[in-house]
Amino acid sequence: MKREYDFSKGKRGALLPAKGKTRITIFIDDAVLSLFRARAEKAGTGYQTMMNEALRAFLSSRAEEPLTESVLRQVIREEVPKLSRPATRSGGRGKQRRAA
Repeated sequence: MKREYDFSKGKRGALLPAKGKTRITIFIDDAVLSLFRARAEKAGTGYQTMMNEALRAFLSSRAEEPLTESVLRQVIREEVPKLSRPATRSGGRGKQRRAA
């Protein structure tokens, strides 16, 4: 083993690129994610695989429509049964402080 190595020409990233899939970061509602995880566990598959299949099925049924945020939200609503929603927030001000 050398004392020092030259990484000046090295490249960052995976040594073996994944074929056909891309890693992304996405924000999903906690309730939606919990339901996908529960369903995937019952089915004996991964929840990400199940989410991918749900998106693929939706897109194949509506090939002519572009995928927009509203379309994606509709997919999630169709795949996950309606949940009871938490109470609405007040005017967004949060708790007001009392004068001391």
